[in-house]
Amino acid sequence: MNAVPEIWVIDDDRSIRWVLEKALAQAKLTSHSFETADKALARLKRERPAVIITDIRMPGTDGLALLEQVHATYPQMPVIVMTAYADLDRAVAAFQGGAFEYLPKPFDVDEAIAIVHRALAKISDDTTPAPVADDSTRVSTNLIGGAPAMQEVFRAIGRLSKSNMTVLLTGESGSGKELIARALHRHSPRANKPFIALNTAAIPRELLESELFGHERGSFTGATGQRVGRFEQADGGTLFLDEIGDMPAELQTRLLRVLADGDFYRVGGHHPVHVDVRVIAATHQDLERRVREGVFREDLFHRLNVIRLQLPPLRDRVEDIPELAEHFLRVTAQELDVEPKRLSPRALDAFRAFAWPGNVRQLENVCRRVTIMAPSQTIELHDLPKELTAEAPADLAGGDRSGADWEVALRRWADNHANSSPVPILDEAVPRFERLMINVALARTQGRRHDAARLLGWGRNTLTRKIKELDMDV
Repeated sequence: MNAVPEIWVIDDDRSIRWVLEKALAQAKLTSHSFETADKALARLKRERPAVIITDIRMPGTDGLALLEQVHATYPQMPVIVMTAYADLDRAVAAFQGGAFEYLPKPFDVDEAIAIVHRALAKISDDTTPAPVADDSTRVSTNLIGGAPAMQEVFRAIGRLSKSNMTVLLTGESGSGKELIARALHRHSPRANKPFIALNTAAIPRELLESELFGHERGSFTGATGQRVGRFEQADGGTLFLDEIGDMPAELQTRLLRVLADGDFYRVGGHHPVHVDVRVIAATHQDLERRVREGVFREDLFHRLNVIRLQLPPLRDRVEDIPELAEHFLRVTAQELDVEPKRLSPRALDAFRAFAWPGNVRQLENVCRRVTIMAPSQTIELHDLPKELTAEAPADLAGGDRSGADWEVALRRWADNHANSSPVPILDEAVPRFERLMINVALARTQGRRHDAARLLGWGRNTLTRKIKELDMDV
């Protein structure tokens, strides 16, 4: 390796190369840029950089192919993959191919430099060859998410793609926890084994034990034969336990034992059954609070909470709404064998302005409804359900663009919240307001925190502190 570590930047976008060159120079790091992967590979035959930062989509050899070739020769060399076309398959492929980090564009320059420093620090400690991606294991999914919070979830799925660790998914109802669980399974060593899903809150508690562990013939009235439970059905694969926070206390003890050693007894059984099952659990509840209240076992919580992924509500990923809506409109049209409908600009603005308390599930249902009910191919504002248009600002309907429109909507929300929730109004409203304004500012400035802070009227340190306080994945 060169005496002075050199960072190679590979991107066909000249502006990206320029930004990274300047940032690396300010960080007192030496860099060299290439507009194609082929030119970098030719030079790699003569020289070896310390770290490579590469785009995915480029003329000629793409970034993932470059990653594979680099790691075939230099498995310890950190490769940071960046792309403006951020999706789950690319994130997983990058990590399976041995990428050190996955950086979706637009990125914060400070974050990019911090990743480079981590890569440099890791070089001397990294002695294990990175695995090469196997394209045959890549499975397409319907997960959509360019928002920073969803990109962090995609990164986590990529990092976990070689792991069998227990995962706890948290987030509001309708935020897509089962989709994430299926993605974790599809991109895992267990992909060719069963994925079994069970909503523990949907099964009566007197039947849940049999549903999970099965039963022997004659073990209770109506048990006319042996039943294989969900754990046995998922043997070798993944069991997804949704709404785990509602599991009865007596079953929590049995679940804890299975997680500990893989053994359990069927209801009425006398011989232990052993299974090899990866458990992915999900809940919309605050499990730490339920532990403090004594309704959820603390030891079970720690068994489940090995890796935790927090799914963002739809209101915190407004930039994903157009693509999600287009996807659901297209899928519904395929199911009905009709031409896909499209949202008018005003209807799309109403979609963006709505709070979506039911999250992605509610958005999907609305898209199904308007596909059937809207009389023309273009879905207009008046075709939308009343709950969407009731909260839409007056200017969406062609009215006066009064500065008081948002105040009217806010007053309506505050009245509804006061009538339906014990949470103090400001405790709920202020973090949501700040989170929304930060997301708007970052989207407007393409992720540049310094410019976003100036747009908000804050200093850079204030913005950083707020992002941390609000637990935002940006």
